[in-house]
Amino acid sequence: MPDTASARNLAFRLEPLHGFIYFAPEAALAYAALGLDGQDGYFASRSAAMGATAPEVVIATFFNFKPELVHHALPAAWEQTTPAAVLAARFDAADQALRRMLGDAVDHPDLAESASLARRAAEAGDPSGRPIFAAHAALPWPEAPHLELFHAITLLREHRGDGHVAALTLEGYDAVEALVTHLAAGEIALPASLLQATRGWSDDEWEAGQERLRVKGHLDQAGGLTLTDAGRRSRDRVEAMTDAAALAPWNALGDEDAARLKALSAPFSKVVAKAMFGR
Repeated sequence: MPDTASARNLAFRLEPLHGFIYFAPEAALAYAALGLDGQDGYFASRSAAMGATAPEVVIATFFNFKPELVHHALPAAWEQTTPAAVLAARFDAADQALRRMLGDAVDHPDLAESASLARRAAEAGDPSGRPIFAAHAALPWPEAPHLELFHAITLLREHRGDGHVAALTLEGYDAVEALVTHLAAGEIALPASLLQATRGWSDDEWEAGQERLRVKGHLDQAGGLTLTDAGRRSRDRVEAMTDAAALAPWNALGDEDAARLKALSAPFSKVVAKAMFGR
């Protein structure tokens, strides 16, 4: 069975084959055609599988965004369009973007086998306590292999993400504290200012979150984003709980098929990552 480190690495390697949907121009255009601009399209498209749910549900499940951002998007989005229309737009955008980035490779047999393996892993995910995963797992599977792969990795990503939110909550982090410790632990290669801005937190709110962490003894009193030993242990517990909760789909594949999925999907993931992020 894959260990937690191997499973985490595989999830990281597969991520571009899902994550592109948040940056692809095809997605922004598809949502704009439905009357959804900017981040409103993000909140509507990622939550659409849950239906026209209340913004409070999205605030709870997405976890690290300032509530006002979500309230700006929802429920106004559902006065413009429907969850079904947004989901159709999302899959259509994924189809167009993957065809653009992969070209003829979109029909490569290795991609079809990758999709089959990823789907087997995704279908082994447990929906218990995982609302975003459960909602996407209830959607019909697309037939085209490149969209089957996109959907499978979406499921695997949301399965891990739901478990991560649970771990953060159990560890007692609020939204800003989670973001700050994420940065301080070196787990994300983004400038603090960008992460803060895209999640909607003001400078005062960001600093207040850091101060709460200093009071807890998790952030160095000298200022900046330096975890104390206690902060590092706390963040390590979060990641260990996340890894453990995310393991079941990969155990369903086993070592050999997990390694095969990683090897087969790597060329496609690299092409997409380079097309979207220049690396």
